[in-house]
Amino acid sequence: MTGNPNATADAIYLAAHIETFDEHCPDARAVAVRDGRVLAVGGNEILAAYRGPGTEVVDFGAAAILPGFTDSHMHPVAGVTGMARGVDLTDVPTLDAVVAMLREAEPLGEQQWLLGWGLDPNVFDGPMNGRVFEHALEGRPVYLRLRDAHSAVASPRAIALAGITGKETFPDRSSVELADDGAPSGLLLESGAMGLMEPVLPEFTFEHDVAAVLDALRGMSAGGLTGAHVMDFADGSREILEAIEARTDLPVRLRLSPWCTPEMDEADRRDLHELQGLHGRRWTVEGVKFFVDGTVDNGTAWLEHPDVYGENQESAWKDPLRYTEALQFFIRAGVPTATHAIGDAGVRHALTAIEGAGDARNLAPHRIEHIETAPDDIVQAFARLGVVASMQPVHATHHTRADRTDNWSVRLGEERSARGWRCRDLRDLGVTLALGSDWPVTPVDPRAMMADAQLRRPVERPQVAPVQPGQGLTALMAHEGYTTHAARAAGHADFEGRIKEGYLADFTVLAENPLLLSPERQAANPVRATVVEGRLQHSDF
Repeated sequence: MTGNPNATADAIYLAAHIETFDEHCPDARAVAVRDGRVLAVGGNEILAAYRGPGTEVVDFGAAAILPGFTDSHMHPVAGVTGMARGVDLTDVPTLDAVVAMLREAEPLGEQQWLLGWGLDPNVFDGPMNGRVFEHALEGRPVYLRLRDAHSAVASPRAIALAGITGKETFPDRSSVELADDGAPSGLLLESGAMGLMEPVLPEFTFEHDVAAVLDALRGMSAGGLTGAHVMDFADGSREILEAIEARTDLPVRLRLSPWCTPEMDEADRRDLHELQGLHGRRWTVEGVKFFVDGTVDNGTAWLEHPDVYGENQESAWKDPLRYTEALQFFIRAGVPTATHAIGDAGVRHALTAIEGAGDARNLAPHRIEHIETAPDDIVQAFARLGVVASMQPVHATHHTRADRTDNWSVRLGEERSARGWRCRDLRDLGVTLALGSDWPVTPVDPRAMMADAQLRRPVERPQVAPVQPGQGLTALMAHEGYTTHAARAAGHADFEGRIKEGYLADFTVLAENPLLLSPERQAANPVRATVVEGRLQHSDF
């Protein structure tokens, strides 16, 4: 037993299994909590030692208590208020099926908009474009975000309402793609081009957005999450989070990292530095997020050699050295950084920039997001430099195919697609590997995410061949990606990610111990409760 024997607990939680992820106390049956922290961990003697007249005792019976699951990459506020508006098209397999779902949708706003998100680029027979929706949907304005969240397609009516001409220029690699006739095709690449649509899209009230964000977070809590690393701090995020906390507690603890973009100057960087530490009760601004490239599927990733179409060969920064300068500004200031880097050249440049900061890189954790294709020397550089790999293996399981016929694999070719999402190689080298969903790019359920990371195929589709099965993780590795390694990725390893005296009392309670189950049974393992700061947040008891 660990703890202070003179203290009285606010609550004591009991279960047949407590996976502490603490090597000094690996086997426990009870955990006492006080003031939102773990007071003591041990066996049944915890009850006698820490129970007082006001102590709440919750016995989960045959269930298992684990450290709270943290999704290491998601967009819960910006997702609800921007990226995930309209019809959820995730995994809809054909263009005809997409059109059928949009026909059934309720049009929005005075212009009768049809909005959607999660669109698979593989539904298009040829280049992605918005013109295919013109006649099929009777000339209505249609705006659909691709599943990579870095591109969208807009119908001709939508393009006209936004006044987009195709002559627009941007400070980064955003672009309005043109058709053979020289007019916009409807494909908008990266945030600058997609932002041209924002002024004309249907508006939603602030109250609607507050309620929608809270509802989404409650759903995530019911799915087993107690925390999330939010890879943005978009306009309006602070106001929405403060409005929620004026009424209730956030059901999931949020760590938010605002973007540093190519058009920002030194004054803007100082403003981002000033944001660090801004917080509410269960949210805080911590770290800065960069994009060094885009995505393979839309041709904007940064590869060392172009893809089969001659694309995916440039950084999102027209001058990549400005990215290096900006990144090192924050590294030397002791601010954690996260860089979206998908292509091998992008990942290499990010690693080189981190290394170039010298000993200052040890002041805070620095991480690279996604890492979709990487040769051996890049994988080894993560271990050599101590850089965190933050990955979403579900992108491989949901967005690529073992036979290499998907858009991502075709673009990269056999050699580069064969070295995608090298999760196991990184773990075997001792690299910190934080796992997440990138919601709303893919579904958010952590149980399914961890199962996919082991199977290298969608857990719900046993008939699908696995993609690079040798990169599958063990059950323990997958769960560490949502607990101990997630905590390391945030620089929180000394107070999060374990059930240990002094650590935050954030727990996920499952019907069975997932480390003893097959991946398929893990994904269906009921969430009995989530506990945040020692208080029941969700419970089916």
